[in-house]
Amino acid sequence: MAAKILANLIVMGGGILARAFVQAYRQALANASKTGVAQETLQNTVRRASKAMTEQEARQILGVTEETAWEDILKKYDVLFEKNAKNGSFYIQSKVHRAKECLEPVYQGKGQSTPG
Repeated sequence: MAAKILANLIVMGGGILARAFVQAYRQALANASKTGVAQETLQNTVRRASKAMTEQEARQILGVTEETAWEDILKKYDVLFEKNAKNGSFYIQSKVHRAKECLEPVYQGKGQSTPG
């Protein structure tokens, strides 16, 4: 009999705690939206995600210098992209692609052809 009562108390207490947790979470969200914390956090996240790659970072990723011809950059890009497509990292593969995208306008400005 005592075990049954103890089990009921544990189940009821767990339900009460779960409801209290949900209520506290909703209140925290409401407070965050009132104070602007939620908007600030979202803006910081967007700011970090949209951080543009610098030309220097792009050159480091591809392993090229300012004197490297566009055709050589494309060769490096192809090698690194394919290497990471087969047995590498999708993250590194995307960084290699972003590096090429970053350098394209630089070489277009120099008058070198930048085929897609």
